[in-house]
Amino acid sequence: MTRRTEWPGGPAEPGDGPEFAGGPTDGSAYEPGTGRGARSGRRSRGGADTGAGFGEGAGRRARSGTRSSGSPSSSRAERGEPRDQRDKGEPRDPVEQARNICLRLLTGTPRTRKQLADALRKREIPDEAAEEVLARFEDVGLIDDAAFAGAWVESRHHGRGLARRALVRELRTKGVDSSVIDEAVGRLDADQEEETARELVARKLRSTRGLDRDKRLRRLAGMLARKGYGEGMALRVVRQALEEEGEDTEGLDDLSERASSED
Repeated sequence: MTRRTEWPGGPAEPGDGPEFAGGPTDGSAYEPGTGRGARSGRRSRGGADTGAGFGEGAGRRARSGTRSSGSPSSSRAERGEPRDQRDKGEPRDPVEQARNICLRLLTGTPRTRKQLADALRKREIPDEAAEEVLARFEDVGLIDDAAFAGAWVESRHHGRGLARRALVRELRTKGVDSSVIDEAVGRLDADQEEETARELVARKLRSTRGLDRDKRLRRLAGMLARKGYGEGMALRVVRQALEEEGEDTEGLDDLSERASSED
């Protein structure tokens, strides 16, 4: 808690005497009854009479204020707008601009050639400049759709449990070529895919206990279907999981066989 000091003779106004305005100039400690001391000394350095503290501080604040409220480009930079938008009024080499955009988009995450091409088109980069930069990035390995697809399959299958069908759909939306997709997704064999489906069902099975058999079947099979698993595999995996829990699966065999033949 700050203790308020009662000055002798009532509150002093700025400029009412040298003790308050100038304060001790020899660095001496506070002397009771003199109105001088460390506190007034600090105020004196900020006082107008000294011509140092206040004026210097004001100058710094004024200069910083000018910088913060100065040119529109600096304020846009603080808002995080891309440099190519901040410098939109300046003539720039479109190849350099395309290069900067691609480098910024590739920072932290890989992207496909189509994703970068779409971004350049959205920013109205001329097609010739965009093609030059994209080709150069492919030559040096900054764009590699095959590596992107392989990493995507590995991550999304093991991380989210997605099956090949779902992975194909996602890679198509990224603009990956069909032959590249087939090669990447082909690394997942049927046995590995089914094993992942079993793991997904095992994690979800407990939350369905207490429901009737058909409802459990629909819920678990629907979960697998949303992740891209075929109906036949989904029903077969769910039926086996229910059997292991002692659930009566009579009548589900024919359903699983019909679904498998349609996959």
